[in-house]
Amino acid sequence: MAARPVVDAVIEKRPAHPPRASFAAQLGALLWKDLLIEWRRRELLASLIVFSLLVLLVFDFAFDLRRIEMPVAAPGILWVTFIFAGVLSFNRAFALEKDRGTWEGLLLAPVDRGAIYLAKLLAGVLFMLAVEAVSLVLFAALFDLPADVPRLAAAVAAGTLGFAAVGTLFAAIAANTRARDIFLPVLLFPVSVPVIIGAVKATGLAFGSSDSGYPWLGLILAFDAIFLAVSFAVFEFVAEE
Repeated sequence: MAARPVVDAVIEKRPAHPPRASFAAQLGALLWKDLLIEWRRRELLASLIVFSLLVLLVFDFAFDLRRIEMPVAAPGILWVTFIFAGVLSFNRAFALEKDRGTWEGLLLAPVDRGAIYLAKLLAGVLFMLAVEAVSLVLFAALFDLPADVPRLAAAVAAGTLGFAAVGTLFAAIAANTRARDIFLPVLLFPVSVPVIIGAVKATGLAFGSSDSGYPWLGLILAFDAIFLAVSFAVFEFVAEE
């Protein structure tokens, strides 16, 4: 009985609700969760790399392009590879949560909806950048096309961010449908056209062109900012649905 007053005092001093982690801590924990799951399974990244390599090999055998024509065709070849690999990555991000039944638990957890969106976005961007790095190495080996590496890296990174910003939002919407594999491209491609066009143009200027690619890069960054802001704002309503 002597310990009862001590227990009562501890209960009275304990807060009714545990302190909520900061937004950065939530984002870090969610991102680490997605990366750790992929590191343990190694299915998504391996399949995306194999898919991208197969696409590049198909282009290599399908087109007998002269060296003078390659600077024109190279951006399209690269971004077709990047886009289809990205769509597979976005679908997988939310499909895994839905199939395992962990999506509802994630929504019930005391975390900000924006942190969930940014974690999925950053994981998707990291996966795409890894696939794009391997694809660019194979592209250089197959086509032997000189490029301005800093300009090419900037165009690929900016285009990937904008494409992933929209793709992550629409993947969350498509995950609630039965035909999510078909529904995602139908939603994603029309909206992401400005970013894709800008990325293709900026990438093309990195292959042996003397023109400046900064106007196209600025256009991509402007759309990146718009898509990020809008997607971040509406993701909470999409997640609730």
